[in-house]
Amino acid sequence: MAFTRVNGINLYYEVHGKGEPLLLIMGLGANATGWWAQLPSFSREYRVIAFDNRGAGRSDKPNEPYSIGQMADDAHALLDELGVGLAHVFGMSLGGMVAQELVLRHPGSVRTLILGGTMAGGPTAMFAGPEVVQQFISLAGMPLVQALEAGLALLYSEEYIAKNKGELVRRALLNARLMAPMYAIQRQFMALVGFNTFARLGEIRSPSLVLTGTSDRVIPAQNSRLLAEGIAGARLVEFEGAGHGFLVERAKDVNATVLAFLEEHQTPISTAA
Repeated sequence: MAFTRVNGINLYYEVHGKGEPLLLIMGLGANATGWWAQLPSFSREYRVIAFDNRGAGRSDKPNEPYSIGQMADDAHALLDELGVGLAHVFGMSLGGMVAQELVLRHPGSVRTLILGGTMAGGPTAMFAGPEVVQQFISLAGMPLVQALEAGLALLYSEEYIAKNKGELVRRALLNARLMAPMYAIQRQFMALVGFNTFARLGEIRSPSLVLTGTSDRVIPAQNSRLLAEGIAGARLVEFEGAGHGFLVERAKDVNATVLAFLEEHQTPISTAA
C-alpha cells in the first residue's frame, strides 16, 4: 500500500504476490477494493498491481476535466515507477476503456489484455437504458444503507442478491469511506462519454480476452461481442445470467478463466545452459 506521484497527482497503489506483473484497473468511481474476489487467487501466481484511478479511492481527485487517455497515461506512468516494462492488464468497466487506451498508446507495455464488462464506445456502442440511468441518479438522494441496497440491483442478478444481500451490504459499508465524491464521479463519467476506440480496435496486437455477463444492465453484453469482433484473435467468454458485477457473482469462474488465459501467455522460462 503506497502512493506515487504521476502526471501531477498522487496515485494510490498496492502490490500483492510475486511473478509476472498483472495490472488491475477498476471502473467508474470504484477503487482497488473492487478486486477483493480476485486478489487472493491472482496473487498466488502473479505480481498483482491494483490502484485507484484519478478521481477515485485514495488517489487525488482534481476537479478538472479527465480523459480516458489521461488515465491510461497514469497507469503507464505507474508501471514505469515500479520498473515494469511489460504487464498483463485486466480492466473492468471504465477500467476496460483505460486498458484499451493503454494498449493503443503504449503497446509495448501490454503483454495480454483482458477486458471485462466494457465497451469501445463510438457509433455502435449500446448504452444502459433510461430506466437504469434514472435508477443510478436516484441513488444520490438516498441514505447510505438504502442507496447501497438499491444499487445492488444494478450489479447483480436477483437470485444472487437474495442469497448474498447481507454480505454485499456489509462489504460495501466497510469500504464506504473510500467512496468517490460526486464531482469526481462526474469527471470520470464525462471522460467515458468522450471515449471511442471502435475504429482503432484492429490496431491491438496483444492476445486479448473479453468477459461479460449476459444480463449486464450497465454495459450490455453486446458491447463485449463487438469488442471481440474488432480485436483480432480475441476470445469472448460470457457468464450466463450474471450482471455487471460478475467479478463477484461469478468469481470462481472468472478467476479460473483469467488464470487459464494468462497461463497460455506466460513468458517462457529459458532452458539455455
